[in-house]
Amino acid sequence: MYDYDLLVLGSGPSGQKAAIAAAKLGRRVGIVDRRDMIGGVCINTGTVPSKTLREAVLYLTGLSQRDLYGSSYRVKDEITVSDLAARTQHVIARQTDVIRNQLARNRVAMITGTGRFADAHTIWVDGGSGRESRVTFDKIIIAAGTRPARPDSVDFDDRTIVDSDGVINLQAVPRSMVVVGAGVIGMEYASMFAALGTKVTVVERRDRMLEFCDEEVVESLKYHLRDLSVAFRFGEEVAAVEKHQTAALCILKSGKKIVADTVMYSAGRQGQTDDLALEAAGLEADRRGRIAVDANYRTPVDNIYAVGDVIGFPALASTSMEQGRLAAQHACGEPIREMHGLQPIGIYTIPEISFVGQTEAQLTDTSTPFEVGIARYRELARGQIVGDSYGMLKLLVCPDDGRLLGVHVFGTAATEIVHIGQAVMGCGGTIDYLIDAVFNYPTLAEAYKVAALDASNKIRNITRIDG
Repeated sequence: MYDYDLLVLGSGPSGQKAAIAAAKLGRRVGIVDRRDMIGGVCINTGTVPSKTLREAVLYLTGLSQRDLYGSSYRVKDEITVSDLAARTQHVIARQTDVIRNQLARNRVAMITGTGRFADAHTIWVDGGSGRESRVTFDKIIIAAGTRPARPDSVDFDDRTIVDSDGVINLQAVPRSMVVVGAGVIGMEYASMFAALGTKVTVVERRDRMLEFCDEEVVESLKYHLRDLSVAFRFGEEVAAVEKHQTAALCILKSGKKIVADTVMYSAGRQGQTDDLALEAAGLEADRRGRIAVDANYRTPVDNIYAVGDVIGFPALASTSMEQGRLAAQHACGEPIREMHGLQPIGIYTIPEISFVGQTEAQLTDTSTPFEVGIARYRELARGQIVGDSYGMLKLLVCPDDGRLLGVHVFGTAATEIVHIGQAVMGCGGTIDYLIDAVFNYPTLAEAYKVAALDASNKIRNITRIDG
């Protein structure tokens, strides 16, 4: 007789959903995590704090209102870390309470501490008291998440040189910052601090940023960030960072030198598997701490599953939640459906980006014909009302049957309205639906009708000439 039918290591998005799904199926479920990490990295140092910080920055700087009230408009002249932290801590506390309540309501046992495998059906839990307790289980789901990867050559001090988790704990808003890495996290923080007035320099060894995004959208983002005085150093690598009394000196391999108050590394993520003693359960992780799983999120050991960031791509909170739910259902012997292939990507830069489906480059590479329909926010009444003159929505459409092949949004509420396109694509809909549908007025969602009409008119003109 095991202590639990299903045990979950980690209380982040994937762990929560796995535990609750199994509890709903009548299983005895326990979830293991540290007392100060309920909700995982997502709630405490990652997704939720960074997105809350973004909202605080947008509000306090008045950035999104400057089209209406002038470029000098600000809600608060001197913005401090305390101003930003107040909102962040409030949201973290409320969200932690929500998670605790959900777990308790579903009778999921909360086991406080860190776990390591004794064998494939047993873990030792260190609760911090110096004594370990033994917990047994029939099935287990590893949802341990990740931490920022820290290059060995860099001397992080969490003050001058920080990673993407530590940046939210800075003691003051830096006057200047070097962001190493132009991936999603790097660009999100680069845009936030630029909006606060920090002089930001982005260093990226590749030739462009956000390579998986639509190129036109990325160019629009670069334009806006340059307008906020962000400097880009593409094709460059950091050779060394020297800490001095008042600042850091960032030395690039090309010989360039950049002085900054703070250097933030965004060098990818590392799976938090080092302390799990995976070998005791017959498992191993790769050099990035990731665990291999099959289509049902089961590891090579039949009763052990792994979900979320610890299994690698796509490593999003949204996909991790679904992985946790599906893994728990499979572990409980329930019939499951595969996760839908259409998964939206949201990038919370300022302005934000979101897309679903394919990009122009991907369609071109596979010789897939497409037509483009575009709607500019400045042409929409709602765009004028909210003060967004730069936003855009782009539809990529199959000219033969009008199916949506991709939806790309840049600007206010991009991560919200992308789901309209996702739903139409998922149901096999065409631009005819968007043309004939009635949208609330004035809304940003109305952009779908405008973009669909744009694409339809282009297709009609080609058909008229080409037959």
